[in-house]
Amino acid sequence: MKQINNARAINEALREELQRDESVVVMGEDVGRPGGPFVLTRGLYDEFGEWRLRDTPISETSMVSMAVGAAITGLRPIVDIMFMDFFGLIMDGLYNQAGKTRWMFAGKVKIPMVITTLTGAGLNAGPQHSSSLEAWCCHIPGIKVVLPTTPYETKGLLKASIRDDNPVVFGIHKGLLRMKGDLPEEDYIVPLGKAVVRKEGKDVTVVAIQQMSLKALNVANKLEQEGISVEVIDPLTVSPLDLPAIVESVKKTGRLVIAHEAVKKFGVGAEIATSVMEEAFDYLDAPVVRVAAPYAHVPFTPALEQAYVPQEADILKAIKEVCGKA
Repeated sequence: MKQINNARAINEALREELQRDESVVVMGEDVGRPGGPFVLTRGLYDEFGEWRLRDTPISETSMVSMAVGAAITGLRPIVDIMFMDFFGLIMDGLYNQAGKTRWMFAGKVKIPMVITTLTGAGLNAGPQHSSSLEAWCCHIPGIKVVLPTTPYETKGLLKASIRDDNPVVFGIHKGLLRMKGDLPEEDYIVPLGKAVVRKEGKDVTVVAIQQMSLKALNVANKLEQEGISVEVIDPLTVSPLDLPAIVESVKKTGRLVIAHEAVKKFGVGAEIATSVMEEAFDYLDAPVVRVAAPYAHVPFTPALEQAYVPQEADILKAIKEVCGKA
């Protein structure tokens, strides 16, 4: 085993897949010789050259459209869209082309492409560089949406995404880039569409995404001292969602809290809550509670941003509420 951070895990995944498959190419702003704005492609240009590491103009619209064409004609492009806030610029390529082409041609055309992007707040990057827009992408049939947390999951899920024959949006939380974790030396993948149970419990299920899953885990460990047993599930892939794993957990605990950093209204949490209500309503002993950001844009001011992003205290309050301990 070796210990590396999420940024290095992404770099390793890209290098290994570029070595494994000559059809894999990476494109984006400054991903070539500069090594990427967050050094995620550092060293790859020197190893694979400009054909495999393509610096593009500052035109997110053309990047994704170019990737769709490249995917249709046999390449496996990885497109880096620096921040998820820029997805408004790529929506035609993502929604009308990447999401629909395989369906329109009855599966005869494959679209093996990955869009990597940074998501999440917490670094005072302001309202135009801090959004969590995964719900936009989840609403598009044909698009897979992956939100990893630990370096092990990041590397394994990115490799699985690159090998998938469908378009994948791969959201990397910028606040987790320097998070370290253990990785095996040998090749491995983490399958898409499978949730991970970060902690088993029997009193309440907490489904938490990315950074929220780590906060939920801290809260769960604290509440163990108070006699409240919390099961923490991180979906990792939010489309397709591992609903069976969540429903199985809720049937065991009878309670559900959902935590994510995106705004509460119309979010992934609403979909999870409704799906559980449809599948396991008779098992619920309390209403489902969501912990999420307010229906507003991310503030730039550090104090306001901290107030905006859900914190451990918010998750703890929600858990105690559903457990009747508030």
